[in-house]
Amino acid sequence: MKRIGLISDTHHFLDDAVFTHFDQCDEIWHAGDVGSVEILDKLAQFKPLRAVYGNIDAKEVRWQAPEHQRFELEGFRVWMTHIGGAPPKYNPHVRPELVNATPDIFVCGHSHILRVMRDPQLHNMLYLNPGAAGREGFHKIRTLLRFVLDSGKISQMEVIELGKRG
Repeated sequence: MKRIGLISDTHHFLDDAVFTHFDQCDEIWHAGDVGSVEILDKLAQFKPLRAVYGNIDAKEVRWQAPEHQRFELEGFRVWMTHIGGAPPKYNPHVRPELVNATPDIFVCGHSHILRVMRDPQLHNMLYLNPGAAGREGFHKIRTLLRFVLDSGKISQMEVIELGKRG
């Protein structure tokens, strides 16, 4: 069993409340637009971290976080990338790979729109976008996701609101 804290689009701002909300998590996943190496370092010092870079991230973040993370955990094949689109309109660069090697869970950031949904056209793949946790962007509420992966089952999916963007 693994408890996961999912965050994205911090854009140079990491709310201290993240550490409280992710205190019981076993891993943190950051779906890009981190903003700085300092944010990666703070998260990695707190819990094991899997991260990808986003379109705003400078080379220092890109040196520490790849564009794509593909891994298996608790019976799930996971693919995390920053700009992936959303069902059914996926990024044209990732769509062929999604069709040919569909993961069980596809994690994206970028849109600042919180979404948790299944894609019945892609083997009922679970699509996760935690919205945006930072202060930059058009979103009104800063959000995170928290959930449990356990032997091929996902449970306890929670949306966490961090408050208003501004």
